[in-house]
Amino acid sequence: MSDRLFHRIENTRDDLITLTQDLIAIPTLNPPGQHYATICDYLDTRLSRSGFDTTWVRAEGAPGDSETHPRWNLIARHEGRHSGACVHFNSHTDVVEVGHGWTHDPFGGAVHDDKIYGRGACDMKGGLATSIVAAEAFIAEHPEYSGAIEISGTADEESGGYGGVAYLAEQGWFDPKRVQHVIIPEPLNKDRICLGHRGGWWAEIETKGEIAHGSMPFLGDCAVRHMGAVLAAFEEQLFPAMASRVTEMPVVPTGARQSTMNINSVHGGQPEQAADYTGLPAHCVPDSCRIVIDRRFLMEEPIEAVRQEIIDLLDEIKSRRAHFEYEIRELNHVIPSMTDKDAPIVSTVHSAICDVLGRDPSYVASPGSYDQKHIDRIGKLGNCIAYGPGILELAHKPDEWIGISDMLDSAKVMARSLERLLLP
Repeated sequence: MSDRLFHRIENTRDDLITLTQDLIAIPTLNPPGQHYATICDYLDTRLSRSGFDTTWVRAEGAPGDSETHPRWNLIARHEGRHSGACVHFNSHTDVVEVGHGWTHDPFGGAVHDDKIYGRGACDMKGGLATSIVAAEAFIAEHPEYSGAIEISGTADEESGGYGGVAYLAEQGWFDPKRVQHVIIPEPLNKDRICLGHRGGWWAEIETKGEIAHGSMPFLGDCAVRHMGAVLAAFEEQLFPAMASRVTEMPVVPTGARQSTMNINSVHGGQPEQAADYTGLPAHCVPDSCRIVIDRRFLMEEPIEAVRQEIIDLLDEIKSRRAHFEYEIRELNHVIPSMTDKDAPIVSTVHSAICDVLGRDPSYVASPGSYDQKHIDRIGKLGNCIAYGPGILELAHKPDEWIGISDMLDSAKVMARSLERLLLP
């Protein structure tokens, strides 16, 4: 059976390329969340033609949802001829900003040397296209299958997933009574199974000061200097402490097996003027400085300890630094998620990779979070993995690409997994 199925998938090569290019060509940039309806309409047309029943869900009231940028999601379901389990392929449709340094059109989908280039090629429109081709080939080869197949294209994963999978999970779309197996085709390589991800804690820290004339800074209090003390304490105390902690999670790349923190932004003093402003800055002591931190933590670290470590450091600075005042505001947090290696979807995809590639896969965890967190925590569905074509390190980079041969191999793995789960 698999040989016929694999041959069928090989014959989809041109269609797979075109499908991926079409998806890349829709500039679903997030933020602000552009063209979600456009890509849902494209997926609706494609999947309806393949016999799927489609449902549009707008995440009304979710962060980012507005009349200008509505958060649209599409869920497509194909029912088998007999009762059985439901296998759900979930892909996010949004992509991050383009950035600088491209040598290919970010939305052109250029093909060179077995690669398709474009923003979202790897993360994760190539994975979405792969899951569609795999499901269509399986249905064509096995029209009498048992159970159901779902494919979803969801919003806002790049900004937390609250207008996408989180909203759908809250509405019951990932209830274990209606969905039993979930594969998220994130780009973790075709021979690896991603079991989960680290946690994240995002916060804004503001140091306070007092405005005064810049020629007499002693009459004011410079908030930027206070923030300098915070950054120095991070360098001297926090970063070495985090580097000493190593997880048992199989996180890739290996540098992410430590606790990490990124300082996303620094804003202090006067706002930056427009690019066409030709005047000079005023002479003021800044009375506020803010940073946003992105703290990624391990299964072994309770989130309460992650928060308290930062607060304790700030309080220690306050105890020894005159006039030091701060505020800290949590922006968001994500708890680490890990699927058991013995879970049915893990063993199924493991066997399928062996069937297709002739070797055992490796188990990994993601350095950043993805939508498994919502399926796990909100949907209460633990039988979920990330598996898909693409190289993780290419995500969000200029000249992002996905390998065509890798997509075909991953499509075979996905289709073989469907054979194992949905055939008698």
